[in-house]
Amino acid sequence: MELEKTNRINALFDFYEELLTNKQMQYIGSYYREDYSLGEIAENFDVSRQAVYDNIKRTEQTLEKYENKLHLYRDFLERNKRIDSLVEYVNQYYQNDQRLLKLISLIEDTEDQG
Repeated sequence: MELEKTNRINALFDFYEELLTNKQMQYIGSYYREDYSLGEIAENFDVSRQAVYDNIKRTEQTLEKYENKLHLYRDFLERNKRIDSLVEYVNQYYQNDQRLLKLISLIEDTEDQG
């Protein structure tokens, strides 16, 4: 499995998990989060490897469709870039402003909890 794809699917799964069916959540979670093989998932759910493979592929497409419409992951990445730029600027020019540093910390904590 390609690491970049795995990371993307895991991120999309984090954002859109609640929109999936229980079976989709179980299969995708087992495959991407827990690193189970198709055979292990098939055995655990008493279905064929092909059924697991088909479900995972359809669910990947579903996650991508959600992202194409809602842009939650893209927006999250963009916000984090902007926060990183702000932190860099503040650290360079306002490193002694404790109130500003505290406000940035609160923004970062809010984003991490999101």
